[in-house]
Amino acid sequence: MPDLKSGGNELLEYLTRIRREHPERIAQALKVRRRRALLSERGTLFLVAADHPARGVLKVGADPQAMGDRGELLRHLCVALERPGVDGVLATPDVVEDLALLGALEGKVVFGSMNRGGLRGSAFELDDRITAYDAAAIAGSGLDGGKLMVRVADDDPGTLDTMVAAAGAINELAGRRLVAMVEVFASRIQNGQTVNIDDADALIRAVAVVQGLGRTSAYTWLKLPAVDNLPKLLRATSLPVVLLGGDPGAEAAATYRHWKEAMAWPQVVGLVAGRALLYPSDGDVARAVDDAAAIIASRAVSA
Repeated sequence: MPDLKSGGNELLEYLTRIRREHPERIAQALKVRRRRALLSERGTLFLVAADHPARGVLKVGADPQAMGDRGELLRHLCVALERPGVDGVLATPDVVEDLALLGALEGKVVFGSMNRGGLRGSAFELDDRITAYDAAAIAGSGLDGGKLMVRVADDDPGTLDTMVAAAGAINELAGRRLVAMVEVFASRIQNGQTVNIDDADALIRAVAVVQGLGRTSAYTWLKLPAVDNLPKLLRATSLPVVLLGGDPGAEAAATYRHWKEAMAWPQVVGLVAGRALLYPSDGDVARAVDDAAAIIASRAVSA
């Protein structure tokens, strides 16, 4: 096995050889990996997200293909997962399986991403069907929960299909006592494109809709963007909340400030961030991850 800090090409060579010659090792690696409790001893959760490519989202900052190099993505993920305070990862099966083969998931929390069918910029973006993990596969692979995305847009009929699919997935995960982490957006169609509305009032309505999906909300968590007037948004739910990282670009400082302010709220469990940490503007993944981990730690100290 290559060192986890090896170059991307070395990682790809190793993984491709196993996938070609011994694909059965994928299931074995997931079966025997060391697991842990969902929350840290501090009662928080900090996950690195890497499910963007499966929805056709490769852009980070000014680079439209940043996440297109799988070897480099894996290298960045391995660096992030080794940092203190990082609890685990959120990803699609291809990425989870690569990380399992590399031994990077030992003692980590793993959430499987489920609905990736709403490709960015497509005509069917809001008809976001389950094309990756389903609840049975999440349980069978020994993962800790599933992640869904629901964008509520009144002007696109695809939203309804997504809501129905999400409700079914929530039911199936809850039946297995697995957390459904649901990422919520208020959206609209503008000039033929899906646009997310960064407005607390619009998001409150979307949260009200999404937290009512399924037969029970006992195992439902929300993943919410760190918008302005975040306290007003958080008052809309009693469900556990993790904050969304996104791709803040030049607004990174403001995003980090919102994260820190949100940690004072009892609903906020932690943070799920991907591009902001894996591809920071200065290229220092370890520093970006450590800065975010310090914010999560401040929540634990003040609780």
